[in-house]
Amino acid sequence: MPASKIAGVGMYVPANVFTNEDLKKYMDTSDEWIQERTGIKERRYAHRTEETTTTMAVEAAKIAIERARTTAQDIDFIIFATLSPDYYFPGCGVLVQRAMKMKEIGALDIRNQCSGFVYALSVADQFIKTGMYKNILVIGSEKHSFGLDFTTRGRNISVIFGDGAGAVVLQPTTDIGKGILSTHLHSDGNSAEILAMYNPGTHANYWMEDKVANFDDAEMGQMFMSHAMIDDAQNFPNMDGPSVFKKAVVKFPEVIVESLTANGLATKDINLLIPHQANLRIAQFVQQKLQLTDEQVYNNIQHYGNTTAASVPIALCEAWEKGKIKEGDLVCLAAFGSGFTWASALLRW
Repeated sequence: MPASKIAGVGMYVPANVFTNEDLKKYMDTSDEWIQERTGIKERRYAHRTEETTTTMAVEAAKIAIERARTTAQDIDFIIFATLSPDYYFPGCGVLVQRAMKMKEIGALDIRNQCSGFVYALSVADQFIKTGMYKNILVIGSEKHSFGLDFTTRGRNISVIFGDGAGAVVLQPTTDIGKGILSTHLHSDGNSAEILAMYNPGTHANYWMEDKVANFDDAEMGQMFMSHAMIDDAQNFPNMDGPSVFKKAVVKFPEVIVESLTANGLATKDINLLIPHQANLRIAQFVQQKLQLTDEQVYNNIQHYGNTTAASVPIALCEAWEKGKIKEGDLVCLAAFGSGFTWASALLRW
């Protein structure tokens, strides 16, 4: 059975740099306040109308495909991870297939938020191993900026997120000990609502349950999105930051150690850990807990913010471009996010 390897990596971030100082125009915040809590100095925001989650993904995909020495016509499956699709439906996978004029291949969309790319990589790995596909395009792309609350009310969330896309092409390899060694996926939905975007949705708006009984059928249709939801800021993301932090600093190191143990390795063997860029303070906590050196961990949240599903492939691509990943290196990818879901992938470059 062949293993799967990352044959090409690509990334795209919008040209528009939005600093912490820029955010002060819209909310009561400061550069010091943001950096102290998140480590973020700036982030990228997509053009309001000319860039979408899909268009950014296409740009990242073009680079990954070229570096894999293949073509869009050779791609035989697409896996697209995002929490900010162009449309409520259809998903972005088919939009990439259309935009890149690919064959009528399969396209799968994954909604695992921050851990979406690692989940997508795990799915692609299984398809390659079974021989079903030979050139899989795996994408993580996000356009958060169009859906954030740029007021003081929403600052705890809005200062964190940025836009961008990353992509890889996965191919089979017969080189012993190379490629993806293992992937590890987990979830715990008991606290799903503490990091969530409630609307639009089909949950009957639990925050209005006392009113539901009095709605007629026509009014029930308005519950998908209404003026009341907008007035009450129910169309923006919701996060209990401290609770997320407490869970993340436990599950992040656990899933990293799990991947190492499964392969008979230890933290000292890691050449580079690329964590999901959720919060620099979380990454620093994990680094300290695992006793990793600065050279063993790659962070770029300072410049891009949290790009959720796109953060791991963006960081992976940037680290590779800077020469921080070399042939034979042991690379660990790890992510934790909404759901809660968390995951890791261990690979030999």
